[in-house]
Amino acid sequence: MALNRVTFRTRALTSLVFVAIMLLGLLWNQWSFFILFSVIHFGCWVEYQKLVGLIDPRYQTISSWHRYGVMLAGWCIMLAFTSDTYFIGHISLKSVAYWLGLSILLGSIIKIIIVRRINLKNISHSVLGLIYISLSLGLFVNMRVIYADDLESRISLILVLMIIASLWINDTMAYLIGSWIGKTPLTKISPKKTWEGTIGGIFMSILVMTIVGRVLSSEVDWNSILKWTGVAAICSIAGTLGDIFQSKLKRMAGVKDSGHIMPGHGGFLDRFDSLLFAAPLVWIFVKLFT
Repeated sequence: MALNRVTFRTRALTSLVFVAIMLLGLLWNQWSFFILFSVIHFGCWVEYQKLVGLIDPRYQTISSWHRYGVMLAGWCIMLAFTSDTYFIGHISLKSVAYWLGLSILLGSIIKIIIVRRINLKNISHSVLGLIYISLSLGLFVNMRVIYADDLESRISLILVLMIIASLWINDTMAYLIGSWIGKTPLTKISPKKTWEGTIGGIFMSILVMTIVGRVLSSEVDWNSILKWTGVAAICSIAGTLGDIFQSKLKRMAGVKDSGHIMPGHGGFLDRFDSLLFAAPLVWIFVKLFT
């Protein structure tokens, strides 16, 4: 697969803008982080519902209550994972999640009783979206506040930066290496991916993040080489699977991109498909080994 310079330039410029916005959201404070990923959450849901509607036309007939209610229900999952560190006055976002979620549930029950009709297939599509998008982003938000005191709050920030960096390095290097030496297709689902690029991306992500971990390990106790390597490996492998899964959805829907918010990268799901698969596994890894 030859390197397309125009495509690479577009992808590179978009990536720079993406990195700048991500760093602003990540580094400013925990509120900017939460707002950033709330926007990403709703953006992913809009595109997910569009894709599912193309795959299963019956999903296009869901009511406005279903369409927007499931998005808010998913956001409640994110709110629930903010731990006890987000407050508006004396009201925690966790309590907002509880009452808002309860209201959506009661409203849904009342609507079902009134309409006397339920489509289990449409509900299953929405439940998959709650797991795929909302739970994944909820766990990622939780990792930003997974530690409580000042030092460990810094470790939380480093952790989410590790995840973003690992995914970005893997994606970029897989594209470059695949363009230069890739010859063996990885899967028919995503024909532009090659085994050479995939393996090269995973290797480079692990290598770079291990070196960074070695440099910083003397400053932050959590950052042992094993943990940096583990997070990079999980992100690279799971991120690749997430990319393939998203490609499968797009192929089934008959579209090239899930959206057009980012030139050269498509939409929200195109850009964050890797994160949606990696976040839950990294969260489990952190819980088990820290």
